Amino acid sequence: MSKRDWGIEDPQEQYWFNTRTGAVEEGPQSLAQERLGPFATREEAERANEIVAERARRWAEEDAREE
Repeated sequence: MSKRDWGIEDPQEQYWFNTRTGAVEEGPQSLAQERLGPFATREEAERANEIVAERARRWAEEDAREE
């Protein structure tokens, strides 16, 4: 069993997207200002830019509705 199976979050079992290199990292390897995450899967981390853009779009829509 993995730590996640026991409900323990292990940063080494999470994935990060390095914005400088464009690479996916297993566990936080680069400087915090150069990475996005954490993501639960490698596939999510590979889509980091899309996910961030979608979240920003939703936040902008919410802000526009509140005005």
